[in-house]
Amino acid sequence: MRVFSIPLRTRFRGLTLREGALVEGEAGWGEFSPFLEYDAATSAPWLACAREAADVGWPEPLRWSVPVNVTVPACSPEKAREIVLGSAGCRTAKVKVAEAGQQPGEDEARLEAVRDALGADGLVRIDVNGGWSVDEAVARIPVLERAAGGLEYVEQPVASVEDLAVVRRRVAVPIAADESIRRVVDPYRVRDLEAADIAVLKVQPLGGVRACLRIAEDIGLPVVVSSAVESSIGIAAGVALAAALPELPYACGLATVQLLTDDVVADPLLPVDGALPVRRPTVDAARLQQLAASPEREEHWRRRMAEVEAVRQDRRS
Repeated sequence: MRVFSIPLRTRFRGLTLREGALVEGEAGWGEFSPFLEYDAATSAPWLACAREAADVGWPEPLRWSVPVNVTVPACSPEKAREIVLGSAGCRTAKVKVAEAGQQPGEDEARLEAVRDALGADGLVRIDVNGGWSVDEAVARIPVLERAAGGLEYVEQPVASVEDLAVVRRRVAVPIAADESIRRVVDPYRVRDLEAADIAVLKVQPLGGVRACLRIAEDIGLPVVVSSAVESSIGIAAGVALAAALPELPYACGLATVQLLTDDVVADPLLPVDGALPVRRPTVDAARLQQLAASPEREEHWRRRMAEVEAVRQDRRS
């Protein structure tokens, strides 16, 4: 196991540094990078994903290219425009809104800048991370739709599945579920309550490529594969999922290596003409050494992995 620590170019999800552990097995490298606040039970699927990548590998791809969106953090309009213009041909932008401590007008200005950078034929989607109440969502979505010049969909506008179902029935813009699938006991409540039009699947939080393929089949919704801000080793698992899905109607949120200042591979998974190639990069020893976390952080991740593995063993028994 090796632990990496990579700074982010722009503050994202409250983070300025991305840490994680890489594990190597017969099939290659896997990434285990649950966010630091996650407990062992929440982190167990993340380790299952890493072990699948390292020990088993992934299903055969059905396609060799995956269209992707550019991800725009809750940044200034000037920075948002710069990110979109430097996105290597991405024609879809996913924009973070409802950031704690920011004013509503900042979201509108950011979306206007993104639309200006994309042009009239680009697609804009917003991600709220469950930050609104039902009433706020119903009020804010039309305002942000106008600011963006049209919205492809709104991702997780409210926290609970029940509230998501209410919002979906009160707004015209399609609703995508993220946390309502990956952070709940029953991911199929979204389907049963008809709470979303689109399912956002993240391969680490949901336990790996095969686990996500089962969810996608059972949930019966169009799928957007998204990242958890991983290195290219982790992103490769998301690309493998997107490549194995029977249908892929939307651009995927897998171009987030652009948010990192460096990577653990020599050939990062970065978009070309708005798409990622379906391939599996390998760890570069020199880069991994350069990005290695401190001995204290490495020990932290070793303890954490052991705790998570204990949870996984308990569940199996």
